Amino acid sequence: MAAPILKGVRLYRMDLPDHPCPWGLRAVRLLQERQIPYEDHRLTSEQAVEAFKADHGVATTPQVFAGDERIGGYSDLAFRLGVKPESADVSYGPVVAVFLTAALMALTLEVGVGGFMGIAICLLAMLKLMDVDAFAASFRKYDLLSQRWGAWGLLYPGIELLVGLGILVQPQVAAASQLVGGVALLLGVMGMVSVGKAVFIDHLALNCACVGGNSKTPLGVVSFAENLLMAGMGSVMLFGLRMQ
Repeated sequence: MAAPILKGVRLYRMDLPDHPCPWGLRAVRLLQERQIPYEDHRLTSEQAVEAFKADHGVATTPQVFAGDERIGGYSDLAFRLGVKPESADVSYGPVVAVFLTAALMALTLEVGVGGFMGIAICLLAMLKLMDVDAFAASFRKYDLLSQRWGAWGLLYPGIELLVGLGILVQPQVAAASQLVGGVALLLGVMGMVSVGKAVFIDHLALNCACVGGNSKTPLGVVSFAENLLMAGMGSVMLFGLRMQ
């Protein structure tokens, strides 16, 4: 059965400097392969992206329209044209590398579970600090506080690094336990709420910014578990317990 002919096609896609949307590029390629004329509307700033989402009541870009009908995103367009959509490039490699390295370092230094968590958090912060702007742009897509206060995404990597260092020094500096524990608990709970809303309520298909802004690690159960571990470690420290 021939795919339906689409007329009056308009494509709205995020095209930030040095950060084009891969799904938007896939939609462009599909329309070009099918020789379907279309208007390419590029959203070149975070403000333009958010304004577009608010105006059309959608949670993600790209969005494809045919006349007055909204077809949807890249996958919806592919299905409409009778094409199997391409799968996302997914990699859990950075997450595995971080936690395996942290585990080996903790075993070598004999610092226990608390040391493992401190090292892992420091390594995650390091990956974010390698490109803070890219991290902040990716983080803002799902983090509730960043969406209301843009500077939070720029501050987060440094605060996370301080938390990791605080966990590492707290066995020797008891005064750091409650302060660092409270911050870790707060970050973990905020992260769980943001990830939970994005994944389980809004059903957004996003990459996790936990291992940096250019990550191919999907936002999901792993991201939620990382924040749960952060909150758990914070609770242990806040209530005066120690993990050796």
